[in-house]
Order: sequence, then structure tokens, then C-alpha cells
Amino acid sequence: MKSPGRATVQGLGRFGGGAGVARFLAREGWQVTVTDLQTAEELSASVASLSDVELRFVLGGHDERDFTETDLVVANPAVGPENAYLSAARAAGVPVASEVGLFLERAPGRVAAVTGTQGKSSTAHFLHQLLVDAHLPARLGGNIGGSLLDELNEMGAEELCVVELSSYQLEGLAAEAVEAPLDLAIITNLREDHLERHGTVDAYHGAKMRIAGLLSEGAPLLMGADVIERARAIAPEAMERIDPYEAGSSLRIEGGRFSLRSEPLGETEQARHLPPFQRENLLLALGAARLLGAPASLLAASVPTLCGLSHRMEDLGELGGRRVYDNGVSTTPDSTQAALESLPPGVTLLAGGAPKELPISGLIEAARARAQHVVLFGAAAEAWAEAFREAGCSCEVRETVAEASALAWSLAGGGGAVLFSPAAASFDQYNNFKERAMEFRSCVTSLAQTTKS
Repeated sequence: MKSPGRATVQGLGRFGGGAGVARFLAREGWQVTVTDLQTAEELSASVASLSDVELRFVLGGHDERDFTETDLVVANPAVGPENAYLSAARAAGVPVASEVGLFLERAPGRVAAVTGTQGKSSTAHFLHQLLVDAHLPARLGGNIGGSLLDELNEMGAEELCVVELSSYQLEGLAAEAVEAPLDLAIITNLREDHLERHGTVDAYHGAKMRIAGLLSEGAPLLMGADVIERARAIAPEAMERIDPYEAGSSLRIEGGRFSLRSEPLGETEQARHLPPFQRENLLLALGAARLLGAPASLLAASVPTLCGLSHRMEDLGELGGRRVYDNGVSTTPDSTQAALESLPPGVTLLAGGAPKELPISGLIEAARARAQHVVLFGAAAEAWAEAFREAGCSCEVRETVAEASALAWSLAGGGGAVLFSPAAASFDQYNNFKERAMEFRSCVTSLAQTTKS
């Protein structure tokens, strides 16, 4: 792989990942073929972004020869390892890599990786902010958005990269020849998600635990509460190699302080501007930053300046007489359940989308106890509505987010609260959760303006 030859990039996509890989490989001197099942018209923006790069495009379908008569295949994380074209490549002796694998193989400095079912983006974001505030040269990338491959030529050995890794990316790394490139890792939690891809909870957790196997010998692995026993059951050999830190044990929130062992890293009172669910994410980030060399005094000073990511129980304030919360990042029932339980009773819940193979009984019980009204949209709406109504919830259905937002706004009324927390994937109507959340925000902004007039 170190000697440039022919390379095939499977999956150009619309969000820059495939384009970033193609540009990087071309810069290294590879003869690059980019192939995608979508057509040139559907991918026009991505194709245009590569107009200055010498590439060969095969769009609207794949040719097996591009996978078997080449020297390297780089697969998009959305492509499962059982994909027929990737299987053909491996059968032909062609190595299959990923964008993140290429980066980890080449990163000149230290790398800290973050994964987990929920909270991984927030934790990676906090960790990066803390390192920058501590005057340590740091970069942020991976699943959170933005390819670090484009920045490799600017990096030095003193750089510290924070990389968010999804289960899809970790699953791909399991088949790559990338050995122990991580200096620190964080697992925020291990819950249920992406069973449509991984099949079982054990397989999903196993993909997440690949992060432990990527750690160098004796490197720290920080974990949220109640993760360590599950981690030891899933990956006992990997856990024997690393130095574990668990929230509630060596990492604590007590006596009004965040602490690593007995060393204080900040005051909880200084984090009151962040939603309560972010406290453990912040604890993990503080512990990681300290282990990576950030002085405790600078970490404590940074806590009150930290800002969370958008669409994570974001209080949009009072709009048109309603309190509005954007928890658009939620794509699982348990995350919406937690959102409901964090708010006073009487909220109007706005949820829906493309359902995953996950139980909704806990969400329904929380809605029955705490939601005044439930408004559902998208592919999940009709089936979910029946279950909500059977439990005694006031539940209405609308086809689109715009229609559902208007109804939720009306039902909440002046002095009420609206919680947008979909609990399902966005792919029935949108390209990603951010696009869906921004549609909701646009709707409530417009409704608030109409209410004022």
C-alpha cells in the first residue's frame, strides 16, 4: 500500500468523504478510479468538487474488474464487509482499506479516538476544545465530520488528533492491517443501535470494542458508567492489554467536582450551562485531556467556556410563547426517552422517521407519563401511533416534519413546550439528522414569526 499503484474508491457519496479519499490518493500518486451506484447527475456536486483532480469515474453501477484488477480498494463505511465487490477484491488478494484506516496508518502524532452508542460526538468535541484551551496542538475529525486526510501534509509529530469512530468505521478497521495506532480511547456507553447492519447486540458491541484492540500496549481506555464489565465480556484479551478508567470509579463526579482519581479537574457548578446529560461526557473528556498532558488548572478554567454541539437537547429558548427544544440528534427510542425524562411533564413530543429494529416500549411509557401530546411523522408514524394510543397517549400523525411541527405548535399552545426528538433515522425523507433538524428549526422560526404578527 505504500507504493502507489491503482486504487479504487467505492462510494463517492454526497458529503465529502469519498471525494476527500480520492483527492488524497491522487495526491499520493495513485491512479484512482471512483465508483458509485448513484449516477453522475445524482452526484453532480461531488463530481464537480473533483474537477481539478485527475480521476476515472465509474458511476451508476460497479464493474467487478475495478475491484479485482487493482492494487487497493478503499470502501465507504456505509458499505458492509459482506459486500460482493469487497469479497471479490479480497478473493483476488486486493487489500481493502477505509478512509479512517488510511489516516491512522499515516498519522504522525498521537491519536485519541472516541466511540459509543450515544455521546461520542459531544465527548470528542469537548476533548478537542479542552486540548486547544490547554494550548496543545489538536485537530478533530472522523465520524463527526471532516476528513483528516486533507490535513496530513500539515501535521507534525507534536499534533494530537481526536477522531470520532462509528461502529461502521470500527467494523471496517477490524479487517484492515492497522495495528495499535491509538494512544488513548473513550467508550461513552454501549447500548442498542444499528442492528439492521450488525444483526445482534453482541455483534454491534463487538464492533465498538474493536477500539480497545487498536490501543497501544498499556494505553488508557476511558469508559462511561457500567461499561467495563460488558467490555471485559466482549473483548477480554484486548481489555487485558490496556489501562482502564471507568466513570464512577477512577473518574468521578462528587463533592461538586469532576475528578480523575483524587485530582480535581473542574467544578460542576461551572458546567451548569450544559444540559445535565452532558456531565458524564464532559467527565470523560476532562479525564482524557488530563491523561494526554493538559494541566488540571487549565482544564478547570476551560469548563465554563465549553459549548455543546447543536441538536443535542438544545434549548432554543422561548419562541412564540412556547419553549422549544431541539434534540434532533436522536435516532433511537432510548435517547428520546432520556430527553423526555430530563424535562418537566407536559411537553409536546415531535418524533418519527425511519424506524430501526429497536424496542419502543420504554419511550412509550415515558411519553405516557410525561408528554401532554405526541405528534408523529415519517415512515414510523402509523405503526408507532397505534402503540402510543394503546398505551393511552394523545397521539396524532402527519406525513412531513413541516406538517407535524405546525400541529405540535398548535397543541402546545402559549406557555407550552415542544420537544423535537425523532427517535428514528432520517433516511426516509432526509440525507441526515442535521438536515431534518434544520427543517424543524426553520418551521418553528416561521411559526413564531407568524404568531407574533
